[in-house]
Amino acid sequence: MRMIRRWWLPALIALLGPALVLAPAPLPAAPPTDRTFRIEARSFEYTPPTLAVNPGDRVTLELVSTDAAHGLYLDGYDLNVTAVPGQTARLTFTADKTGSFRFRCSVTCGPLHPFMIGKLSVGPNWLLWRGLGLAALASLAGLSVTRT
Repeated sequence: MRMIRRWWLPALIALLGPALVLAPAPLPAAPPTDRTFRIEARSFEYTPPTLAVNPGDRVTLELVSTDAAHGLYLDGYDLNVTAVPGQTARLTFTADKTGSFRFRCSVTCGPLHPFMIGKLSVGPNWLLWRGLGLAALASLAGLSVTRT
């Protein structure tokens, strides 16, 4: 009986590990919607610094500058918008590329200008969830080793 208990947990871990890594990600459940984000640009930062949307969403970015002229260039989409204080600049696009994309200031605005960046995430972060699943399996494997 003891011998049977020793082999089933490593076998389960050996099967679940590759399944977590190689399984295709499920299709997104949410239908595409219109999303609007108000982004404040000031003193070398964006607020909010991160945005998350679903693939297919129609995204409108409203850029508001509070201190000087600032821009927003979205890497991967090759889109740019510039805002001056007191005016709202708008940029609308369809989030048709999945992944994480950096946005950065496209107008030289001072000494810390190169550090004025943000992030747009399109789609769920499957890499994070798979990593958490593998970490749980590794913990389970560690427990099984210490118990024998």
